[in-house]
Amino acid sequence: MDLFSRTWAALRAAVAALPDEDFAKPSGCRGWLVRDLVCHLVIDAQDVLITLVTPASSAVTHDAVTYWVVASEPPSGDDPLDALIIRLATAYEDPALLKFHLDDVGAAAGRAADLADPGMRVSTQEMVLTAGDYLSAYVLEWTLHHLDLVTHVPSAAPPPAEGLAATRSMLEKIAGTAFPASFPDADVLLVATGRRAPTHAERAALGELAARLPFVLG
Repeated sequence: MDLFSRTWAALRAAVAALPDEDFAKPSGCRGWLVRDLVCHLVIDAQDVLITLVTPASSAVTHDAVTYWVVASEPPSGDDPLDALIIRLATAYEDPALLKFHLDDVGAAAGRAADLADPGMRVSTQEMVLTAGDYLSAYVLEWTLHHLDLVTHVPSAAPPPAEGLAATRSMLEKIAGTAFPASFPDADVLLVATGRRAPTHAERAALGELAARLPFVLG
């Protein structure tokens, strides 16, 4: 729960500090500019708020790891929701409005997470999880998107080290294998999720695992 709050606060602070011109730069999400990514974060914050006020009475069906669906190909950009995100982001026009909306809804999502009972069962996407597991899953979401944010904006603050470490651990559980210990956490996340191709040396170190990449999470 605490790590959710720290990674979410760090991501929102990084967005708040961006100069307006950085919103037109590419992000680490294929086909999305930084402004599109930030608009997606607004939707994510709304999802967190909705989920935390959607209690479930049925048995838990998923945890922070099984919440994630793994595909082998990155999104094509043809998904209607992806297209909607781009149109919404364009409609903001002034980056200050997008920053304000993220700060407003994002702060509310953060407060809701702080107040949530970690053992409470919540429902989302036809899954039932404890609130603690749901928020733990979002540590991965925040951390990967923080990496996406800084891909072409190196002046922006990077994700917290503890968020990178926790996300690596979760990704290794999702993949069912450990990545080489010599790989920094950020490089594991970028390479494993297909955000960049492994170098020749990394591919050699990965061995047979290289053939299973990428793990595209959705």
